[in-house]
Amino acid sequence: MGTALVYHEDMTATRLLWDDPECEIECPERLTTALERLQQHGLKQRCLQLIAREASEAELGLVHSPEYVALLQGTQALGTRELQALSKEYDAVYLHPSTFHCARLAVGAALQLVDAVLTGAVRNGLALVRPPGHHSQRATANGFCVFNNVAIAAKHAQQKHGLRRILIVDWDVHHGQGIQYIFEDDPSVLYFSWHRYEHGHFWPCLRESDADAVGRGRGLGFTVNLPWNQGCSDVPWLQVGMGNADYVAAFLHVLLPLAFEFDPELVLVSAGFDSAIGDPEGQMLATPECFAHLTHLLQVLAGGRVCAVLECPGIPPVCAGSPGPSLGEPPAARPHEALAQDGALTALGKVLYLLDRILDGQVSSGMAATPVPAAAATLDVAVRYGLSHGAQRLLCVAVGQLDRPPGLTDDGRNLWLNIGVEEAAAPSMFHVSVPLPVTTGGFLSCALALVLPLAYSFQPDLVLVALGPAHGLRDPQAALLAALLRGPAGGRVFALVDEESTPQLATVLARVLNGEAPPSLGPFSMAAPEDTQALMYLRGRLEPRWKMLQVAAPH
Repeated sequence: MGTALVYHEDMTATRLLWDDPECEIECPERLTTALERLQQHGLKQRCLQLIAREASEAELGLVHSPEYVALLQGTQALGTRELQALSKEYDAVYLHPSTFHCARLAVGAALQLVDAVLTGAVRNGLALVRPPGHHSQRATANGFCVFNNVAIAAKHAQQKHGLRRILIVDWDVHHGQGIQYIFEDDPSVLYFSWHRYEHGHFWPCLRESDADAVGRGRGLGFTVNLPWNQGCSDVPWLQVGMGNADYVAAFLHVLLPLAFEFDPELVLVSAGFDSAIGDPEGQMLATPECFAHLTHLLQVLAGGRVCAVLECPGIPPVCAGSPGPSLGEPPAARPHEALAQDGALTALGKVLYLLDRILDGQVSSGMAATPVPAAAATLDVAVRYGLSHGAQRLLCVAVGQLDRPPGLTDDGRNLWLNIGVEEAAAPSMFHVSVPLPVTTGGFLSCALALVLPLAYSFQPDLVLVALGPAHGLRDPQAALLAALLRGPAGGRVFALVDEESTPQLATVLARVLNGEAPPSLGPFSMAAPEDTQALMYLRGRLEPRWKMLQVAAPH
């Protein structure tokens, strides 16, 4: 299964017919530029391309009132002056004779994408649409939005496909109040939005966009607003310049813990890119690469069923890369008696062969098995080999009875994280040990609040995941760990397992390293007090060095 791209050239037909500086940024070039970029990078050709269809009136009625649909249908026959007069009845909206047709195509594109993903035709996809939708309400156009594309797609997934849990992630820089209103009393939809709020000074300037708006009735607790508020002393309510670390931290510490407990069957993304660097209104600093990481984090949910639907305007962002640190001197190799045993050297040869292919870019990831007595020795050689053959920063996540090799220096090039020891410890900022949590909630807390923040702060170009003797991980846990660690390293993950591992473990690891979603962890259970205590101890010890752990505002 691949990725779908849903589009129709007719959605470029609408354009502003009069002078209105507020509305001129919602233009056909939003789609044509995005399509050109996809073509230039060879991505369009790799997708299953679907031509958007018009949504039916019944499908529009899943969210919108018949009177509102009829009103918009009538705009097809209006002249420019009549369209302008009607547009003024709404906030930041312009209408065009083609608006009704384009808006039906936008909804239809979202529905086609959902159908393709839920029927298994593709794994995930993107609907390039306009007009956008997340501000639109039952009987009101708002903020360039006519029909609420994502909300209708969610209702469609519930009614046609019988879904019971849907996650909507809105990363537009504006609050998607339309989606919130539609689902605020519905516990089957978890809605998450981050947005510039500035204590109500930033559009749409609504009290219900603040953090204490969490749904109502049966939907209480299923609306999650993360408003950007804190500002400088000169303008205390202004909040701009949120960057990659802020966005990733919001996912790791707020969204994903909730999402894993909610356990969605489908993830819908209201993908507005006015929250990216270069947009003059959003004024944020998140790079394009950041949104790739956010998407990767969402793909570990819902079996990888992720549908992104374009939202409000955004300037196509451009950013420059930054050079990595110098390689320095590689750590010295040391002899291992364990490698002299039968089969150990052969297994080591396979490990080094795969590492070479990952480091020179021939493959992105790999997996190998090693004899149990030689597991620690093989990992030692693999770490040193990686550091001496091109890896600038190597993260090793060792699970089970695998001690850190002696002689590794805290030079900033290697970070060793051991999961499965008896007591939490941080002998240095680059050597961290944590007990293996005993519950699903404890494991997720460890992964999201410790492992990933360390990984994203360290920015490795190679990750070694070693499952040693008595590692104690269930297959879904091992798969989720490997899948999550693909993000920080750009997919360059090497998994090392012992030869006594089950075929099922090898199969599930191979699948996630190939880009498939990990299996569900099963029923959620709260973290044990001792696991929470160990995690808090380590975070306190490590916060001064690792910025992704610094989630609280300074006092």
